[in-house]
Amino acid sequence: MVDLFYREYGEAGKQPLVIMHGLLGSSRNWQAAAQALGEAFHVFCLDLRNHGESPWAAPHSYAAMAEDVTGFIEKRLTARPILIGHSMGGKLAMKLACEQPGLLRKLVVVDIVPKKNPTAHDPEFEGMRAVELSSLKSRSDAEAALEPYVKSWSMRKFLVTNLVRDEETNAFRWTINLDAIQDSLRELERTSLSDEQRYDGDSLFVMGGRSRFFSKEDIPLIRRHFPASGIEVIAESGHNPHFECRERFVEIIKEFAE
Repeated sequence: MVDLFYREYGEAGKQPLVIMHGLLGSSRNWQAAAQALGEAFHVFCLDLRNHGESPWAAPHSYAAMAEDVTGFIEKRLTARPILIGHSMGGKLAMKLACEQPGLLRKLVVVDIVPKKNPTAHDPEFEGMRAVELSSLKSRSDAEAALEPYVKSWSMRKFLVTNLVRDEETNAFRWTINLDAIQDSLRELERTSLSDEQRYDGDSLFVMGGRSRFFSKEDIPLIRRHFPASGIEVIAESGHNPHFECRERFVEIIKEFAE
């Protein structure tokens, strides 16, 4: 188990809310949404292992991440939180809810469903490994180096948020553990649940209407594992409704928490 870094918003005494980001993301990607949610909740926005400012450790498995988050909740919180998980963090949240229902009060899953996702991130890892960190002058240079591997401009922008300058050497370094995460990619693409697992508590799936990670055909599968689930589709959003449609997303979470 590793001691996770977190960002905190809102006041102690309010309903706690724990946010878990997606693959190659971090708590930084959630800052605007977390700050808005902090008006109604006591928000803890985590960096999962091998991401952001949290420690690096292998394996990068759902079981290991679940142990980290369980330890964080038991150590830091005095009341059961609402769990919010996006993408990889959503699969992790589903696993925690099914295996430890007493750990949380409600579950929110953002734009992911309990099934295998198609292989999608290999070009990103190939591109990140191709960036020559020792000679890198700027993030824009890193974006240029990524372009032959990663065609999406927005994805290149997203990836270089994981670049920081080392305080001692002033050279750029990745804040993500490329080796541990890449070794676990095939597991991360699979569902985090077994066929028989289910969570009977209150749950909400917030999906992007333009996302490739959700279709209406997935609804029976969601309800099989989460029979009490509600499903909110934000029609104009893609995979990241927490910043593509932040105001509506925050409104949905507040309504669900009541």
